[in-house]
Amino acid sequence: MRFLLDAEQTEFTRTLDRLLTAADTPAAVRAWSAGDHGPGRALWERLAATGVFALAVSEEYEGLGPLPVELAAAFVELGRHAVPGPLAETVAVSVLLQRLGDRGPAKEWLPRIASGRAMVTLALSGPYALDADAADAVFHVVDDDLVLADGHGPVRTSLDPARRLARPTGGESVAHGPAVREAADWAAFATAAQALGVGLALAERTVAYAKQRTQFGTAIGAFQAVKHQLADAVIGLEFGRPLLYGAAVALAAGAPDASRNIAAAKVACGESAYAAARTALQLHGAIGYTAEYDLSLWIGKATALRTAWGTPSECRARVLSA
Repeated sequence: MRFLLDAEQTEFTRTLDRLLTAADTPAAVRAWSAGDHGPGRALWERLAATGVFALAVSEEYEGLGPLPVELAAAFVELGRHAVPGPLAETVAVSVLLQRLGDRGPAKEWLPRIASGRAMVTLALSGPYALDADAADAVFHVVDDDLVLADGHGPVRTSLDPARRLARPTGGESVAHGPAVREAADWAAFATAAQALGVGLALAERTVAYAKQRTQFGTAIGAFQAVKHQLADAVIGLEFGRPLLYGAAVALAAGAPDASRNIAAAKVACGESAYAAARTALQLHGAIGYTAEYDLSLWIGKATALRTAWGTPSECRARVLSA
């Protein structure tokens, strides 16, 4: 099946691309990695003004959605520009609050999330919450209880220095309900979209570099072996794209196989982004490892997103079991 964005969706992605290109996101990512959240929070508010976070929130709570296709398109752009922050976790919290029986927490938090006035994160599938030190609220799930933490432990870095992890501590239950699996699916879906965007950025940057770098008086992009590596990376990403939008359509329709489609998209997008990162590193050489070189920001993110919200083996098992 062929998935194409309509004119309005395409213009939305172009708007995000222009906004993020002008925002110098690499500088915001580096500041975020060092614990300075100011530039990242300013970028977060600008994204919220375009409606990015409202896409996961229903109109009942001052949102625009849920609109999975538009959300996928937006998160691909966020990945392409390596935007820092608990992006997938914000989507998961938004879905979880809307699915719980108690409407009180939803009324309190969702309008603030949609407008960008609140940044939230979630520990759901593991003991650590992403960017707990930057978030206005840290949620974690105990059995079927959604708990609002009253603090967090020491901050640890991950494979991506901009993904800072901390264990939520304390807190009281704010709501109860068996909606955890659905929230995890949406987080995996948003992570797959980010991974696809990261992979596309890596491929674009590596193609540009291969046209510029020369060996023996010839651009390395003219060598057959390099062409094959780049082609393999791009083909992998293009195979991931229809799986991502297929999952978006399944989510929008409330299809019973949406969870399986999300798992397939997560595998394809995560693995293709990781392959693009390996290709980028190989063709750039030692400079790709250099922290001062922007490419390293995307390589680290591709590596981290590959296992976030579902490792490749876990997602493959879900597809096979379905």
